[in-house]
Amino acid sequence: MTSTDATTTAWRNWAGNVTARPVREVSPASVEELAAAVRRAAEDGLRVKPVGTGHSFTAAAATDGVLVRPDLLTGIRGIDREAMTVTVEAGTPLKRLNAALAREGLSLTNMGDIMEQTVAGATSTGTHGTGRDSASIAAQIRALELVTADGTVLRCSERENPEVFAVARIGLGALGVITAITFAVEPVFLLTAREEPMTFDAVTSGFDELVVENEHFEFYWFPHTGNCNTKRNNRSAGPTAPPGRISGWIEDELLSNGIFQVACSVGRAFPAAIPSIARISSRALSARTYTDIPYKVFTSPRRVRFVEMEYALPRAAAVAALREVKAMVDRSPLRISFPVEVRTAPADDIALSTASGRESAYIAVHLYRGTPHQAYFTAVERIMTAHGGRPHWGKVHTRDAAYLAEVYPRFGEFTAVRDRLDPDRVFGNDYLRRVLGD
Repeated sequence: MTSTDATTTAWRNWAGNVTARPVREVSPASVEELAAAVRRAAEDGLRVKPVGTGHSFTAAAATDGVLVRPDLLTGIRGIDREAMTVTVEAGTPLKRLNAALAREGLSLTNMGDIMEQTVAGATSTGTHGTGRDSASIAAQIRALELVTADGTVLRCSERENPEVFAVARIGLGALGVITAITFAVEPVFLLTAREEPMTFDAVTSGFDELVVENEHFEFYWFPHTGNCNTKRNNRSAGPTAPPGRISGWIEDELLSNGIFQVACSVGRAFPAAIPSIARISSRALSARTYTDIPYKVFTSPRRVRFVEMEYALPRAAAVAALREVKAMVDRSPLRISFPVEVRTAPADDIALSTASGRESAYIAVHLYRGTPHQAYFTAVERIMTAHGGRPHWGKVHTRDAAYLAEVYPRFGEFTAVRDRLDPDRVFGNDYLRRVLGD
């Protein structure tokens, strides 16, 4: 399929909580075809939205106009070993980029724990992992190319169109359709992961030390219990020591996906059983240590489908906020089958990054797909906003432009660039109207 009109069906995201019915779909095979499709849509008075793999839980990519599928805009354009960069087409899935870089003896510095997303989708919504010193995937961008509302191909970096570069690395799809991204890379290295159960009280009281002592620290708290599972990832001299095939399958597939899927299904049907299931689940995972190349340590298969809300808080506020969440769950009738995830990031310089200008910690709450989430997410969101929280752009939240302008000091800088690049809102939709204003 090229950029000719395709018969459209309803588009649905990964979690199944967002659907859209575009007038037409295009799958451009080149930047030129994409630019022509954008110009034609504007002439027809239609709005344009690119979609990736649908791993966002918001309607950021939903459109009633022209849906751009980037399936043919994939692959590596070039590797510059002198500059230590890789330039990759926007529709390339992160898992393909990671594998290709590994074959070349290279790696990204940090990444999130899911690698199904396209590079453009992941960076545009601020996808991140956890890190004391290394930030989100978008913070590793050194240049990008995008097609703007009039069909112009715009290249930006710190030297070329720097005012666009300052905001476009996390652009929410509001500034144009990204066609290529240049990432900083480094020689491939080894990480040793140490996973270990700890009590909620031990993790929260020692949180600052755990963050400072480890390059990448994260933990999961199991609601209705005082149990957590912690993960520390640190660079290692080796040798490589991946999880054993059987033990790795038991932890990553049987426990984290297979049995967890069954537990979630049982919990959805019989909510009263969830606290008992949580106590069993939180004790099933045992301590383990393994060493491998980065993407095999940072990322995990996620086959159990869920909906998620995540807020970035000033790091100093994270423990207090998490304790408030625990107290709220303990006194409420809510039954929560999914662990709560806590990660960190250093401050960065991207206008709409959730870590823009401040050292941050992330608190993410999830519920099994199909479980009513409004009561839980609303209660958590109330706690997060009281601490000046910034919602993840690709995850469920109810914030609007008025709130976001208060918690992002550079919000006006972003909207000014948007007004210049897309005055007619060719790339607009209902979600962007809510979070950016008109």
